[in-house]
Amino acid sequence: MGTLRSILVVDDEASIRHVLTLVLSEHGFEVRAVSDGEEALKELNARPYDVMISDVRMPRLDGMALLKQGLALQPELTVLVMSAYGSKDQALEAVAAGAYDFVQKPFKPEEIVFTLRKVEERARLLRENRRLRAPAGSATLEQMLGGSEPMKALKKQMQRVGPVNSTVLITGESGTGKELVARTLHELSPRANEAFVTVNCGAIPAGLIESELFGHARGAFTDARTAKRGLFTDAHKGTILLDEVAELPAAAQVKLLRVLQEGEVRPVGENRVEKVDVRVIAATLRDLTRLVERGEFREDLYFRLNVVQLQVPPLRERRDDVLSLAATFVGRFNRAFNRQEPVTGFSVEAQAALLAYEWPGNVRELENAVERAVLLADGAVVELDALPERVVARKAAAAPVRPAVAVPTPKEAEYSLKRAMVQLEERFIRAALRKTRGNRTHAADLLEISHRALLYKIKDYGIDPDAEGALDPDAPLP
Repeated sequence: MGTLRSILVVDDEASIRHVLTLVLSEHGFEVRAVSDGEEALKELNARPYDVMISDVRMPRLDGMALLKQGLALQPELTVLVMSAYGSKDQALEAVAAGAYDFVQKPFKPEEIVFTLRKVEERARLLRENRRLRAPAGSATLEQMLGGSEPMKALKKQMQRVGPVNSTVLITGESGTGKELVARTLHELSPRANEAFVTVNCGAIPAGLIESELFGHARGAFTDARTAKRGLFTDAHKGTILLDEVAELPAAAQVKLLRVLQEGEVRPVGENRVEKVDVRVIAATLRDLTRLVERGEFREDLYFRLNVVQLQVPPLRERRDDVLSLAATFVGRFNRAFNRQEPVTGFSVEAQAALLAYEWPGNVRELENAVERAVLLADGAVVELDALPERVVARKAAAAPVRPAVAVPTPKEAEYSLKRAMVQLEERFIRAALRKTRGNRTHAADLLEISHRALLYKIKDYGIDPDAEGALDPDAPLP
């Protein structure tokens, strides 16, 4: 089950303790079961737990009092409250006091496991938020977004939009990093310390999407044996990203419009509404205006979502980011694979292949290619044979076809194209540095590569930019 490990079960019924201990242990949890609230408090004082599953009616200390005292001891504890005598009012009271969910007895143990899977996803999202805010030891958002001119323009827009509460529509091809843009907007906002919840609207069956987004009442449909919170409730005070929002069915579009207009959700099967304070960010790779024209997407919802639109450019339109992004991914996968000899960079030929490829899968495809390269690289430098065949083939196809001309026959030692390319690249770099009097930024512009890539190459070739800049730019190169 991943990150959730320790579960504290609190119930005065031995049969409930036995069944939950058995079932949860089979799913890989470490379970400790006690019979009343006071024993539970002793456990919470002694060690940390990920989740506490507690009955309401118990001797000595009831479940509601245990809920409040338990959260005081361990603020990050997730609590599930269960009762055979529960009412809607009691469920609302439990959730208001800090419980994650309220479970009605009798229940199937598998329902508890299903709820814990949702708890685990929530914990993963919170952990990811903390990772993205970590200042050291991991790739920063600035590195992940890139420093090309198109991305500089996008980041300038994000700096303005992030701190306000406006709804944002992020558009762009698959794999361009729309979710990363949304996370960055969340990090720039006053909601940064609250939940960031993502939901892929196209990955959830149409019959379940309303329940997932807005929750449902007990008995709202077949197998709805317990009430369930929706993702909008989970995102209260925070941000929700509706990825692939174009895939929302018509009924869910109506309910989403109500959330945006009134700030309230109505769980499936409920007459009551819940107030929520959530910033909505939507993302799509489809043209919503065309869907509106065809009647497949509500026009009023489109205008509510499209208060501010951010377009994420494809990677082929920001090639200056390719090598810097690849370097960031190298660092990530060096750590992930714990390589004894970390990869330090790419050969000249591998760099050329990365730059020549069109990247139809955008940043996601580049990330996958670098993961493969770090895994397969024989040494510290990634060579062509460690890159995917499609990337290498594109480089070969991009090579210009020239008419046959008389070429002097080189000596045997001079046949190496690899050596010739390295020598030519070094000469161009030295020439650019002389032309710009050692100015790295202007030299990178002349060479049509990123500033970061130039710094890597200067280091690789052992070039002193200041020394080169002091030389006559018209003097012959060595």
